[in-house]
This record gives sequence, C-alpha cells and structure tokens, in this order.
Amino acid sequence: MPDLSRPTRVNRAYDLLRADILSNRLPPGFSAPEPDLAERLGMSRTPLREALIRLEHDGLVELVPRRGVRVLPMYPDDMREVYAILAALEPEAAAELALHNGDPGWLKPLEDAVGDMEAALEADDLDAWAQADDRFHRELVEMSSNRRLTEIVTGLYDQVHRARTLTLRLREKPVQSTREHREVLNGILDGKPRRVRKLFRAHRDRTAAELLAILETYHLLHL
Repeated sequence: MPDLSRPTRVNRAYDLLRADILSNRLPPGFSAPEPDLAERLGMSRTPLREALIRLEHDGLVELVPRRGVRVLPMYPDDMREVYAILAALEPEAAAELALHNGDPGWLKPLEDAVGDMEAALEADDLDAWAQADDRFHRELVEMSSNRRLTEIVTGLYDQVHRARTLTLRLREKPVQSTREHREVLNGILDGKPRRVRKLFRAHRDRTAAELLAILETYHLLHL
C-alpha cells in the first residue's frame, strides 16, 4: 500500500528548512549530515532527501556527496546578477499595472502592504517591515498579466529575502525605501507608467547598491 502521508512529510520538511534558511537560522555556509537534519526535523531521511532536492533546485542549498547538505553562501556577484534582473523586470510589471489601473480598489493589496510598512517603521519593527516589503513586491508581480515575467521574478525572491534579512539591521532605518514604495504606488494609482517605471528602477538600483556594499563586507569578513 502506498504511503499517502509521504507528500505531506516532504512538504513539511521543505517548509521548515526553507523558513530556517530564509530567516538565517540556518545561515549561509551552514552544513550538516543528512541524518542530523532528519533528527532535527523528527522524520526519516527519505522525505528529507526529497525536500533537499527541491531546496537545491531553488538555489538555497547544495547536496554534497558523503558530506550532507550545505546552505549556499550569498556571493555578492550572484546577488548583483539577481538585482540586475529585478531592476529590469519589476519596473515593467509596475508600469503595466499603471496602464490598467481602472478601479483603485483592486490595488488594495499594494495599499495594505505600503500601509503596513509605514506602521512597522513607526513602531520600529524591522521584521514586520521586511514582511510587508516582501509582500508588496510579490503582490505587484503577481497582479501583472505577464505569467513568464512573474515566474522569473518570483523565482528570485527567496534569495532577495535572505539578503534583506542578513542586512536589515546593518543598514539605516528604511525610511527612504518606504517613501519610494509609496511614490510607486501613487504613480500606479495616477496611471503614469513612465513615471512608475523610472521610480521603480531608481528604487531597485539604490537599494541594490546599498545591500551589495554590506554583502561584500560581510563576505570578506567570513572568507
């Protein structure tokens, strides 16, 4: 009889490990034998192995023969490529929303995300701010009608999330970033795609330069 609980156990292992990696509870460079991870999760190695293969496909870990698994470091050059792709594609998704803004009510997910960023900033809650920031970007691309663009961009967000979590408390309070998100949203609401495209590109270029500078220092310190 087939084990009907196996997909559930695989998904559980995947979700738990992914959350630990994205939050840096399993930091870049962390390595462990598969039996140790299986014991950590309280499950057998078979579902764990399938979960690790999925995480390797996501670009978060590498499976090392006879040594187990290693959480991939965030190399500055790799992240520079990620940010370059986002700076090229995300502004197009935002500009597309400005072209089809219509009823402003359908932009409520973006309005809520920006509002939550502003509230988190006021409360000095950086973790809540990061969650709202992540939600804004994911909601924006998912609302675009370009399926392939959405697949490409959302496939990079896990790596961006790791970088943001690592650098969140190493940079200035994200006042300017919050203001820039509000400006992008206002441009979408006003139906100004060219302005939105320009604002979003400038936002990505500025934040990428800021985060990459921190990542380069971090990488040098942990060589």
